[in-house]
Amino acid sequence: MLSLRGVLRAYRGDAAPFALEVPAFDLAEGEVLALAGPSGSGKSTLLMMLALAAPPDAAERFDFAGQDIARHWKMGRGDALADLRARRIGVVPQTGGLLPFLTVEANIGLTQRIAGRTDADRVRLLAEELGIAAQLRKRPAELSVGQRQRAAIARALAHRPALVLADEPTASVHPELADAVLALLKRECAAAGAALLVATHDPARAERLGYPVLACRTHAPGADGIARSVFERLPEIAEAA
Repeated sequence: MLSLRGVLRAYRGDAAPFALEVPAFDLAEGEVLALAGPSGSGKSTLLMMLALAAPPDAAERFDFAGQDIARHWKMGRGDALADLRARRIGVVPQTGGLLPFLTVEANIGLTQRIAGRTDADRVRLLAEELGIAAQLRKRPAELSVGQRQRAAIARALAHRPALVLADEPTASVHPELADAVLALLKRECAAAGAALLVATHDPARAERLGYPVLACRTHAPGADGIARSVFERLPEIAEAA
């Protein structure tokens, strides 16, 4: 479903030069994986590229859901990328990212509307499975942090995406809730048949909850002054997971 080769994204702004390198990375349909690395190692940047929200600076191959993403970026096909992102990808940001002026129900259904479909029954079913059915008419400010994060998970799954990307989904919740959030993500994605990729600063927790972990390799600046982070998942490793 997802296959990258020779992907690079570099930064040369006011901050220290940095390069994110992905020599090889594969993720199959319905597969679960956690990305681990220290703060600033490029986990969020990789998720942004996989969400089709940030272009790579170079890519020998970048295929997703049968489409040549590298070619779409090269040809400036932003509409095609936006359509693919809306239909096939769900995102769970660190802080939930719910719109404060919408009800929880409307927030969850937002991904459906963007994808051009509505399914109120699925919104209610997800809310029931995630224990927030009683909160559907409320605004996000009326919910606890844990409830907001569960609403964000429901929103990411409401339009039946093929891939769910979660960026540090436990960063804003109490440690006692972190296990529940990761377990819910894994369970709900499995039920929906969606692949799941989670960025985490706590690989031990993710591994304990059944997530295979891919750790980045970090390299100090070399002669060119560029620090590097490398995420590599060889095909034989992906097949064995």
